[in-house]
Amino acid sequence: MDSSWLKPISEAKYLATDNAYRYRAILRYFYMQHERMRQYLFPEEVFAFLKEHEEFQNYTDDDLQQDLDQLVKWKNLIARQETVNIRTIEEFKKKRFRYQCSPYTVEIERMIRTLEKLGDLFGGSLEKTRFDRLYSSLVRIENIIQNDFQEKREEINQNWEETFDYFKKIIQNSADYIAYLNSENTEERMMSEAFLVYKEKFTTYLRDFIVALQKTSLKIEKLLEDIREDDVHKLVAIVADYQMTIPRLEEMEVTKKQLEEDLFEKWKGLKEWFLGREGRESELYFLQHQTNEAIRRMTRVVQRLGERHHNFRSRKKDFLHLAKWFSELPSLVDAHRLSSVVFGCFHTKHLITENDATENFYRDIWEEEPTEWTVKPRVRHYREKKKPEAIETHEKEKQEMKEKFLLEKKREKEELENLIQDNKIVLRELPVIEPHIRKTLLSWIAKSMTKQDGVVKTENGWKVKILQKDSSSIQLKASDGTLTMPNYVLYVLEKGEM
Repeated sequence: MDSSWLKPISEAKYLATDNAYRYRAILRYFYMQHERMRQYLFPEEVFAFLKEHEEFQNYTDDDLQQDLDQLVKWKNLIARQETVNIRTIEEFKKKRFRYQCSPYTVEIERMIRTLEKLGDLFGGSLEKTRFDRLYSSLVRIENIIQNDFQEKREEINQNWEETFDYFKKIIQNSADYIAYLNSENTEERMMSEAFLVYKEKFTTYLRDFIVALQKTSLKIEKLLEDIREDDVHKLVAIVADYQMTIPRLEEMEVTKKQLEEDLFEKWKGLKEWFLGREGRESELYFLQHQTNEAIRRMTRVVQRLGERHHNFRSRKKDFLHLAKWFSELPSLVDAHRLSSVVFGCFHTKHLITENDATENFYRDIWEEEPTEWTVKPRVRHYREKKKPEAIETHEKEKQEMKEKFLLEKKREKEELENLIQDNKIVLRELPVIEPHIRKTLLSWIAKSMTKQDGVVKTENGWKVKILQKDSSSIQLKASDGTLTMPNYVLYVLEKGEM
């Protein structure tokens, strides 16, 4: 008998104990966010969620902290101390934690949801073929609509069920696998030398998934946009009508209208997962971002491991080979030349400054203010005198920076509006523009290249469609130079607000 069978499972204590309703509500929220690929949550987010419900109107911050500590003891939650972005003195004095639900808790909550909704069990993975299967199933739905629903009700219902089975597996398995890659145990294992053996398999697996996802997701998005909502309502009515005819021993608890509403909400969930909501990126975009981040993190880990290994490698043979080069040179002048290439200049001045004064990615170095650097004496026992100082909030400076930023954005929007002629911006016909306007226009073009229809939502709330007029090149003139680029035209479809 396996000894693990005999061990008590502390993770299940929250289901049947005092204050179980509080623990279950907290962990259900963690599980819901886990399914949306948000692994780490702050206590403030959990508290805000609980206060939305009537049962927790008298619930306090202290009660929440006590419950979180108890769930950590039961191993339902994993606490990780937050050491960056400390904003107040209270946060500095009081340790600030983020929490992640443990794998046991995820599986327990998933089992409870399974019992509640009689769903299917699954395992975490990123299967690239599932998107192809989902696309094929959606194509069959489109064919059913185009043929005026001539197929049998059984076949329509079966195709509907297959579509959402594939969709459910995509959501659940990808969420589990991304959470696995972001877990603390996986990060620790990545830092070991043994990870180098699996690095190629991991990166190839993730890269193949991203390539397949990008190929298929555009087709799915286009198909979902083309299917009309009226046709979906007709399809849902047929599926609901068929499911209501299935004989059951117990009496149906929902009416046909309620069943149709539930089925249509499932369709809306599928559509929003791929296309997103108004003002929000889609979950598909978030999945792509998380997968790319996992590849970048693995690459950085491998690079650090390689540097660590390189530091301990003997360079005796390298120096012997280099010494042989020097010994074969005919003159001292040639030796100096080789030394300058191998070792560089021996009298180079290194300049040190403080950290960047701005977070603006596009700001040039000559636009920064000069920095003063105090030279300290090179004395062994020198110590800089320190005096206790109060912590300043700099509220006034922050407000001034905020107002300055908003003013710059407003001025930029006005400059862009001045470039619009007949609801479009023709780059060939533009006068000399400022560099920040050119960067904004180029960022819009870059975003449109990832969209099949070329339509993008800009940061100032506009909806812009960008098309290349022909294969010729144009000269985009700015105050700091001229850029040669393709002949693009920007059509302003909508002017929303930020």
